[in-house]
Formats: sequence, structure tokens, C-alpha cells
Amino acid sequence: MQPDTPLKIADYRRYWLARFLAVFATMSMVVLLGYQLYEVARADYGMSVAEASFYLGLLGLAQFIPLFVLTPVAGLAADRFDRRHVAAFANGIDALVAVLLAAMTWADALNIPILFALAAAHGTARVFVNPAMSAIAPNVVPPAMLPRAIALSSIAWQTASVAGPAVGGLIFARAEWLPHAISAGMLGAAMVLILTVRPIRAKHEGPPLKPLRQIIEGMVYVWRERFLLGCITLDLFAVLLAGATALLPVFARDILFVGPEGLGLMRAAPALGAAGVALWLSFRPLAREVGIKMLVAVAAFGALTIAFAFSRNFFLSLAILSAMGAVDMVSVFIRSSLVQLFTPDDRRGRVSAISGLAISASNELGEMQSGLAAAVLGATGAVVFGGAGAIVVTLIWAWYFPELRRARSFEPQELKREVTT
Repeated sequence: MQPDTPLKIADYRRYWLARFLAVFATMSMVVLLGYQLYEVARADYGMSVAEASFYLGLLGLAQFIPLFVLTPVAGLAADRFDRRHVAAFANGIDALVAVLLAAMTWADALNIPILFALAAAHGTARVFVNPAMSAIAPNVVPPAMLPRAIALSSIAWQTASVAGPAVGGLIFARAEWLPHAISAGMLGAAMVLILTVRPIRAKHEGPPLKPLRQIIEGMVYVWRERFLLGCITLDLFAVLLAGATALLPVFARDILFVGPEGLGLMRAAPALGAAGVALWLSFRPLAREVGIKMLVAVAAFGALTIAFAFSRNFFLSLAILSAMGAVDMVSVFIRSSLVQLFTPDDRRGRVSAISGLAISASNELGEMQSGLAAAVLGATGAVVFGGAGAIVVTLIWAWYFPELRRARSFEPQELKREVTT
């Protein structure tokens, strides 16, 4: 008898818990790393707000460079090797980064070069973990259950994204090294859990291609499938422009004056809104007109970003950030489901890697864009510019990729017919 929920599948439960622990740890670590960089730049190097904001932008670039260089290799690894081993290896690298952060924070030995090096190492780990983890879920649940499995996985992601920064910020205010040490332990536990899932390799039809040929094939497949290209690039350009998270340390320290505890709550607020929507979607998944709903959600994200820029009340800012997370979750849920359902299993690792690169580019390059824009326009002006840009991108994509508007359901065969007519 087929289970009525993914949580009744043992492999999926272990996968879900591993995802929760890893995201909790990395979100705490990354948020605090950004705050530590901003604090070191302001306090130890005597930089102005604009100069320190610029370095926050460069920190995003430091995380993006390894993602850009290694994404084809990571996607290939997820399609050629046991995906559990790839994910566990990446979590092990991140655990080592957390250990080094804890030790150097405890010894008061952090400086800007060290923080940039650790950020780059974290980017290297994440480029391997994302495609492997994204490709595991479709292999451990039946296809009909995949949208619910993605919604539940999003709950793990978003709940951990709420708890990680909030708890990490509170602990950091009392013992700066301790949240990084806790992150290291959680990443180690995630590594063990994912290894207990049954062996998972991609299902290939015909003889395997040579590695370079596989990498090129994955890129060409995304480029030729306009529907996939539209889904992936919509997220890339909209979030690249509307990514206000890089400037949250500026808002926390010098605009809203709430310190590291407030920063943790601000970073957690979008995830709180997203977790609520993900919980709702796990019971009542979207079924109809999914493409239109995705486009509306992205435009709403841009509008809320503009509202956040002008808020000078901490609690109002938290409410706006939570709403941003809620509408972003609608977009992410739809896009993730469409990409996974549209892609054959033997290409899922490579397509997931390309999608992950787009997400990471939108986040890390968005942080760089925000930092550079803030150095010229100020923090408020930079966030307003990004939110307006996201709305414009959504309108352009709705016109240029009509396939996105035509996507009406998550039924694989029906979806392919809708977007190709």
C-alpha cells in the first residue's frame, strides 16, 4: 500500500532531518560571518558605513566564485556518483569551515582575509551539496507525491532558516564562538543521516557519456528547453536585483540600531513567513494556474522589498520581511516543482546544479550588487533600486517566456503539453 505522505517513508524522514540540520547550521554560520565581517571592518579597520557595505558585497562575490567555477563539476558528480556520498562530503567541508570559524573567533584571530577565505570555502561546499540534495528527493518518493515532498522539504529549509539565524544571533551575543561550534556538530550529524538513506544513483538510459560531454549536454538541455530556461533565469535576475539580505547588517547596526540579536531576527523573519506558507502547501498544494501565480509572487517580492527599504520601525521591518518570505516561498515551491517534474531523472543532477547556480548567483551576486549600489546610493536607495528592478524583470519574463504563463498544473504529462503548445 502506497503511503499517503512522504513522512511515512523512512528514507525521506532521514533526508528531511539531514536537510534541516544542515540548513540550520549553515544559515547561522553565514549570517554571523557577514555580521563579523561588517563589525571587523567598522571596528578594527575603521571603515565608514559605505566602505564596510562595499566589503559585504565583496563577501558575496567570494562565495559566488567557487560556485560559478565548480557548478558543472557538482552537477556531474550528482549524476555519476552516489548522491548521498556527494552530499555528505560537502557537509563535511562545511563542518570544517564551522570549526575554523569557532576556533578563530574564540582566539580573537579573525581579520578580513580570513573571513573571505572561509566564505569561499563555504561556497565550495554548497555548490556540491545543493544539486545532490535536490536530486535525492525525487528518488525516494513516488512522482505523484513529489510536490508534497518538495513542500515538506521547504518546511525543513525555512524552519531551519528561521531558527538558525535567530538562535545563532542570541548565542553569539553571549559567546561569539559557540554558535559556530554548534553548527559544526549539526553538520556532522547531517552527514551521518544522509549516509543512512539507501544508495541513490541517477537512472541512465543507454551507455554513460564521457564527463565533459555530460556537462555540455546538461547546459545545452537547459538552454534549448525554453520553459526550464525561463523558470531558472526568472529567479536569477529577480532575486539578484531584489536581494536586500546583504545589507541587513547595515540596517541592524546603523539604521534600525538593533545589533546582532536584531540581525538574527531580521534574517529569520523571511524564513518564518516562508515556513508558514510551506506548511500550508504541504497540506493544500497549489494545483491550477501555477505559472501565473509564480509570476505574481515574484512581482510581489519586488514590491515588498521597496516597502522594507523605507521602514524605520523594527517590528514593521520584521513584518515586511516575513511577507517577503511568504511570497518568495510560493515562487520557490512552484519553480522547484516545475523544474524537477519537467526534467528526466538522468539529467536532474546537472539541471539542479544549473538551477542552484542561478539561485546562488542571485544571492551572492545580488549581495555584491547591493553592496556596490549601497556605496553609491546608500542602503535605502540600493534596496529600492533592487525591488523596482525585480518588478521590471517579472514583466519582461512574462512577455518573453509565454511558456511560464501557460503552465497550469503539476501533472508531468499535462505540463509538457501545456508549455510546448
